[in-house]
Amino acid sequence: MTIRIRSAAGDAPGAGAPADGADADERALSLSPSRASDFMTCPLLYRFRTIDRLPEPPSADATRGTVVHSVLERLFDLPAAERTPDRARTMVRPAWDALLELEPAVADLFADDGDGSALAGWLGSAEDLIQRYFTLEDPQHLEPAERELYVETRLDSGLRLRGYVDRLDRAVHSGDLRVVDYKTGKAPRAGFEQRAMFQMRFYALVLWRLHGRVPRLLQLIYLGSGEILRYEPDEADLRATERKVAALWQAIERATVNGDWRPSPSRLCDWCNHKALCPAYGGTPPPLPAAVVAGDDDEAPSPRTSPVDA
Repeated sequence: MTIRIRSAAGDAPGAGAPADGADADERALSLSPSRASDFMTCPLLYRFRTIDRLPEPPSADATRGTVVHSVLERLFDLPAAERTPDRARTMVRPAWDALLELEPAVADLFADDGDGSALAGWLGSAEDLIQRYFTLEDPQHLEPAERELYVETRLDSGLRLRGYVDRLDRAVHSGDLRVVDYKTGKAPRAGFEQRAMFQMRFYALVLWRLHGRVPRLLQLIYLGSGEILRYEPDEADLRATERKVAALWQAIERATVNGDWRPSPSRLCDWCNHKALCPAYGGTPPPLPAAVVAGDDDEAPSPRTSPVDA
């Protein structure tokens, strides 16, 4: 059962980084929740991102998501008493400046902003999301076990599952795990929660295999609408998730062998950077690379994150 909680404010790896020395064959057999979601949404989108590796420009929404994630990660570096809304809002501009240094291309988002008003408004919108976070949780009473945790495990088939968990909480006495993910968009409509929970079940599966215990709670925090979705998984859920992931990978392998990457038009096409190349809209995809490998990225939050993931 998925539980939906609305803010009182209403609408107002194992632990460690991925190994740099992983060879191409090893990286080929890997899947993250975002790339799995890409394939389920549109096989051609998966191809563009994972096989063709077409560049995608930063977007204002994804960049804001990166800044907000950074603030919420670093918020827990502060002593508990200093984790206040006012202090958190002051962290937004430094997080933007740090991102600008790492990703100079994000400056193009405000290239025509002569008086700085657009940037100021955008930073203000990030501060609003941070403010809303405090209506959903009290970080002064939280001490996360991990933040931005890279996790990976290998299935019996050889497929590696990997990704980044925004936050992992561990109960002091029981050791129960709570997996937390921040979203800067709005919560899905009633009836669409289970698709949103796929990402969290994916992480729960990896953590179950790593630690030998099923996470007690999966929690999606939607800052855009001030809601929390919670789900309590069990072993049957995670075994079903493993079967679904295995079936997805078999479909990806078939598409790779056959070169059959069919588009799947939907309303999400309006946010796709590659719409002009899509046959569903009169476009022509580029030739497939000579060496076709179904690879994956590490899906850490970035200015190029899909709006669906942010």
